[in-house]
Amino acid sequence: MKKIAITIFSVMILGVAASAASAQTAKRITFKRGATSATVTGTLSSYKSKRVFVIRVRDGQTMTTENTGNRSISIFIEGPAGSGYEQDMAADCHANNEVTPTVAGDYKFTIQECTKADAWRGTFKFKVTVD
Repeated sequence: MKKIAITIFSVMILGVAASAASAQTAKRITFKRGATSATVTGTLSSYKSKRVFVIRVRDGQTMTTENTGNRSISIFIEGPAGSGYEQDMAADCHANNEVTPTVAGDYKFTIQECTKADAWRGTFKFKVTVD
């Protein structure tokens, strides 16, 4: 009976650890006081890995993203609920984007390796500007 209880407890702990590892929390992008842009860095460990960031903007602003690193990345942008924002999915890697005018709320950026370029792993860098 004791072995069964230990086994059940171990399976529960492993399940909680696995679900916590798969659920990635988004990192908030903030600007220094008075700044209109920020450079964001992170790492990707494989061709299918991703990093998630969020940024809060006001109504009527212009937000741009620009890949400033030497790695090919894709930046997928989701607007706030009810914004109706749909990203222009051109034939490029989607690293350079412009959202104008913005709707007030949190925009979510999902960063992945560009699937149209060679696979890599390591550090990425991009710039976000909000005017």
